[in-house]
Amino acid sequence: MRSGKKRARSEPGSTKQPRSKYSDNPPDFASLASLYPSFKPFVFFSGSRARIDWTDYNATRELTRVLLLHDHGVNWWIPDGQLCPTVPNRSNYIHWINDLLSSGIIQSLGGDGSKVKGFDIGTGANCIYPLLGASLFGWSFVGSDFTVVALEWAEKNVQSNPHFSDLIEIRDSKVPPQCSSVPEVENTEREKTIQEEAEISATVKSDYHDNKSFIEPAVLLGVVKENETFDFCMSNPPFFETFEEAGLNPKTSCGGTPEEMVCNGGEQAFVSRIIKDSAVLRQRFRWYTSMLGKKANLKLLISKLWEVGVTIVKTTEFVQGQTSRWGLAWSFMPIARKIIAPPVVKKSVLSFMLECIKRQYSAVDVLQSVEEFFKSYCCI
Repeated sequence: MRSGKKRARSEPGSTKQPRSKYSDNPPDFASLASLYPSFKPFVFFSGSRARIDWTDYNATRELTRVLLLHDHGVNWWIPDGQLCPTVPNRSNYIHWINDLLSSGIIQSLGGDGSKVKGFDIGTGANCIYPLLGASLFGWSFVGSDFTVVALEWAEKNVQSNPHFSDLIEIRDSKVPPQCSSVPEVENTEREKTIQEEAEISATVKSDYHDNKSFIEPAVLLGVVKENETFDFCMSNPPFFETFEEAGLNPKTSCGGTPEEMVCNGGEQAFVSRIIKDSAVLRQRFRWYTSMLGKKANLKLLISKLWEVGVTIVKTTEFVQGQTSRWGLAWSFMPIARKIIAPPVVKKSVLSFMLECIKRQYSAVDVLQSVEEFFKSYCCI
């Protein structure tokens, strides 16, 4: 008979990345406020605990800026309205990819495996994955996107960190790979283009559903250059099918443009596009990965992966605070054969009994009897 007690939620620490700085050490808002005056106005106390208002976009953006600077030495900023990522959550994803690469399940593409190259699908204005990957592990990156604002600010964030800026390339996914650099345009033309994008964003809710001929930007095919290879790709896909759905969580404010938050069919359709491209590119990438916001999507996506002939599928759960996300990874590379050493046959453990020893025997007498026993078996 089941008890009437509710099942307690398991401790989330088991699904955190143990090597992440934030695994068991959540950000100390009070300490950060004392070190960074720009962050102090956003911190308040509830009892003895320092907090911020998660529904305040300016507060979450400043927290991200401060954490990237304080913990990773990364200079960073984004304009109003652009998607503001949470550093601990993104750090978990980066660490999981590092675990996949270092596991040896899939062999490196060449060389000694020390130079890792990743591809960030839809890097956004925040460009956080390339910035974290470069600062934490020295990885090189291609970060792709297609809006002027995203491309311009991603490039600004890269150039604001000259200590590793040469590791990161920002690539326009609308431009053919052979000429994939961000075009230089006059300020007036740039402002006009940004205004046009804003007008498109204002009507995106109907475009994504009513206009069936709406052409979405390339994911991997058409963006990856000929003969390019990567150790992995990663994506934080648009989770939602409608912009209304994207705004249903009243407890947080992370911003985000329609292009960052919404796509036809939501994250399931977006990741399906990555799967479709991966089935063509196959071993051009060592690992294909994506983050998911809905656990329910895993089953269908995994089924699609086996249908296209992958050799391995890996999943994980990212838990940080009250937020859960899921990681999905797959590969077309042959699985590395691990050499397992044959078991060492140990010598039989000798057991013995000392018989006919009188209780009056001293400890010295007992030890002498033990010594004689082992000598008789050539153990001494």
